[in-house]
Amino acid sequence: MLNLDISAIAIILGTVLISIKGFNDYGFFERYKFEIGSIKSGDYIRMISSAFLHIDYTHLFVNMLTLYFFADSVIYFVGRIGFILIYIVSLILGNVLSYLFHKNENYYTAVGASGAVIGVLYASILFRPDMMLGLFFFIPMPAYVFGIGYLLYSIWGMRAKRDNIGHDAHFGGAMGGFILGIILNPSVLSSNLYMVILLAVPIVFLFVLKYLNKL
Repeated sequence: MLNLDISAIAIILGTVLISIKGFNDYGFFERYKFEIGSIKSGDYIRMISSAFLHIDYTHLFVNMLTLYFFADSVIYFVGRIGFILIYIVSLILGNVLSYLFHKNENYYTAVGASGAVIGVLYASILFRPDMMLGLFFFIPMPAYVFGIGYLLYSIWGMRAKRDNIGHDAHFGGAMGGFILGIILNPSVLSSNLYMVILLAVPIVFLFVLKYLNKL
């Protein structure tokens, strides 16, 4: 972490400290988690605060480890402010999409920085689509294949609803990283247009399914 940019360090430390507070204070956790009914009642802080809470240490570790690996790559292409913007926009868009998909489920709750972290990951893939990533940390594959496959898996998860994973928040976060990544570094449109189009395919596919009422 010593070589990590101060902005990423601040986000990781802040998230760890707030998550630990949530682990040990049930009232605090309940007060700031994502909850549809409370958000409908005007408790909008939950749209942000829920990203700093986690279910357990494994959930927290995986998210912060992913952010650790990919933050500097994004900072290299868009700078510190750009990275912070991508993180925040992905966080918000992830929770907005989650809200839209569950707005009729007042009982629905969620926590975690996954949307924001996936936004950073997808932005990194946008900037470096040919880098190699490890599926399950062991199986090497090009980043763009991983990114497209992950979003298609998220669409499947949204349709199947067979687990407690916030697939919609992940997808919304990826959209934030993708869209803002292009806005902040438009040179990708000329240097990697083919890859940009490929990475956009699952995003377009999601909205087609939504339009056809298949989600």
